[in-house]
Amino acid sequence: MKFRFLTHPLFITIFILLIDQSLKIWVKTHLYLSQEFPLIGDWFYIHFTENKGMAFGMEFGGEYGKLFLSLFRVVAVFAIGYYLFRLPKTTHKGLKISVALIFAGAIGNILDSAFYGLIFNDSFHQIATFLPEEGGYAPFLHGWVVDMFWFPLLEGNFPEWLPFWGGDQFLFFRPVFNVADASISVGISIIFIFNKKFFSKKVEEETHPSPSL
Repeated sequence: MKFRFLTHPLFITIFILLIDQSLKIWVKTHLYLSQEFPLIGDWFYIHFTENKGMAFGMEFGGEYGKLFLSLFRVVAVFAIGYYLFRLPKTTHKGLKISVALIFAGAIGNILDSAFYGLIFNDSFHQIATFLPEEGGYAPFLHGWVVDMFWFPLLEGNFPEWLPFWGGDQFLFFRPVFNVADASISVGISIIFIFNKKFFSKKVEEETHPSPSL
């Protein structure tokens, strides 16, 4: 078919990376840190934030934790890429697409960690510039991941009778994330939902057919 390339893992990886990095660079070079504006009504915002650690704004163990996490991401990217491009041709197309989404998201966030500290200045009280004369804000592998999607769909207070959180304010969905995070989450979700289909005995038999008697 004409458009079979659209489901090819390499095309998916490049496509996701282009969207992810283009949006991150635009946000980084046009918004102040914590600046936001509504995109759709009062439930979908572009909210510029940066996280030093894991996905969805979570952090991990200070500077040494940041370095460990960045190195772990590099190793994980190579491992996922090796797995993806070593999958046999008979592998279910859905599995290839899912792993490609995870692969692209992992690369997208490691690019931030590896290079953004070198090529941008910080965004505190200023709009960052690309390749500033004074140099970047952090060394290699110590950059911060740019996040921008925020969906404050539901806000309120927990009922008073609820243990531990009674009366506390809640907000759903609180984390701010990016295209790479979404790509990883979608890829993992698809594998989780369709794992029986992707790893069925039938697929295994097609990959390694039993010898005929």
